[in-house]
Amino acid sequence: MQSAALKAYRAMVMARAFDTKLSALYKAGKIFGGVFLGRGHEAIGACEATFLTKGKDVYNPFIREQAGRCAWGSPVLDSARCYFGSREGIMRGRDGNVHWGVPQEGVPAPISHLGAMLSVVAGMLLAKRMQGITDCVGVACIGDGTTSVGATHEACNMIAVEKLPIVIVVTNNQFAYSTPNAQEFACGSLTERGKGYGMTTHECDGTDFLQTLETMRLATENARKGLGPQWVVANTLRMCGHGEHDDATYIPQELKDRFADRDPLAVARRQMLQQGWLTEEEADRIDTECADEVQRSVAQAQREATPDPATEDWSATSWKPSR
Repeated sequence: MQSAALKAYRAMVMARAFDTKLSALYKAGKIFGGVFLGRGHEAIGACEATFLTKGKDVYNPFIREQAGRCAWGSPVLDSARCYFGSREGIMRGRDGNVHWGVPQEGVPAPISHLGAMLSVVAGMLLAKRMQGITDCVGVACIGDGTTSVGATHEACNMIAVEKLPIVIVVTNNQFAYSTPNAQEFACGSLTERGKGYGMTTHECDGTDFLQTLETMRLATENARKGLGPQWVVANTLRMCGHGEHDDATYIPQELKDRFADRDPLAVARRQMLQQGWLTEEEADRIDTECADEVQRSVAQAQREATPDPATEDWSATSWKPSR
């Protein structure tokens, strides 16, 4: 578990460093389009992807899941290139922020979620089944608001009937954009929705790093063993606006105060130190290494050319990632 914890922790630190840089660049007018940060989501994202293998498994990250992308093994340079429209990037300058993927590696390029990507992940897993590929698992990420969408219901019904090896991670950050849980659903816990589909359900405090890590390990292991789809509800608070354009004034101050000492990154560092899995010096070194990598990646992406639409070959079937 120590190696998994170290992998996930580094991914969290890298994601926070990248998000902090993105926020500053957005406010300076250097990034156009949306910027959706993962503050409060880092433990969930990192832990859900830590137990996956690129090239074998399937991963569909949440819109603000940079920590998950890092734990999956995608360099922050991939994300930086998309934000700056670099022609060297995964999407070759066709997308301005988070809607990128590498299907050849098991990551479908998403639309703006809202349940639509669940059926895509299910289809990828069905294709593997038809090809006789076993011992693979898919992780598909949605939010609390997405559980009320028709596309989610249709996909979950099929996933349960087919008993697909999928972990559906429901990040309950308590607001569907600005709509609070109380106006989204009437059940006591979103685990009840998973049970209604006939899935094995789990619930964890998404701000508690080690609890979240163990929950994701168990759910992924169950799915890989053929025990059917797993429904994980991870509770947290989005510690920022829906996007950098949103000041999140709809989040009550008392709720912010309750989560003030539950920043997942700070909790993770304390827990790693308490377990003896990190020293203060090692934690500081990870901070420095991640900050330096973010700086290099952003600088490189800013230097690279954007595509010329008159000459660029954007045929999806004729291109493969260079890395």
